[in-house]
Amino acid sequence: METLEQLTCVRLASMLRDAQYTVALTALAAGGTGGRAAREAACAVVREAGFEDSSEGHVLAALAALSGEGGEAPVDLDEAGHGLVVELHAALEPLAPHLAQQGRERLLLQGAWIALADGRYLPQERTALAAVGRCLKLPESRVDELMELATSAPH
Repeated sequence: METLEQLTCVRLASMLRDAQYTVALTALAAGGTGGRAAREAACAVVREAGFEDSSEGHVLAALAALSGEGGEAPVDLDEAGHGLVVELHAALEPLAPHLAQQGRERLLLQGAWIALADGRYLPQERTALAAVGRCLKLPESRVDELMELATSAPH
């Protein structure tokens, strides 16, 4: 019975794909959709996750549906009931126990690279990445280290 309760490889792959998609949307929302480089970076992460036919329009439509906002301005994700925050918890928390440390860190780094695509971190992006780290059960100090690493390491 214990074996039957374990995730299948198909389910785990699906959860990972959804997590990458959600992290990309979260990072993009936190920085605002006005920067072309950030939009392109988010779309690249979404395609890498397995959504090969996902266009920029699809990503922006999903973001608008989850955030309730369609503007280019950064979104404040401090609100506990915000659609993206709810989605972030739903996508990352069940996955975190099944990923090695490097896998959880990779997800955070993907969000950091999107945030950095159009310049330095905005305060909202730092808040969003901290939330990603908490959902992935990464220590706050490690999240800070990874965010710093992302500023100097090419991806």
